[in-house]
Amino acid sequence: MSEMNPSPSQPHAQSMEEMDILERRVNELIALTEQLSRENKALRTQQENWSVERAKLIEKNELAKSRVESMIGRLRSLENG
Repeated sequence: MSEMNPSPSQPHAQSMEEMDILERRVNELIALTEQLSRENKALRTQQENWSVERAKLIEKNELAKSRVESMIGRLRSLENG
């Protein structure tokens, strides 16, 4: 008959165990959120660095293109000269 009527301490113990499990899960989620936040910040910094580098490379490319076009123009003028 004791199986049908659990003692009053048994539901309390089960409830405390469930609370402990829930607390651990919440703590794990907090730690994961903090980790993802740090990774996100690092990725945003990296993205900004890549954007700056890309802009510099585009500028260098435009300068090189301009110089090549200038050389081509001088060569054509020498050809026709």
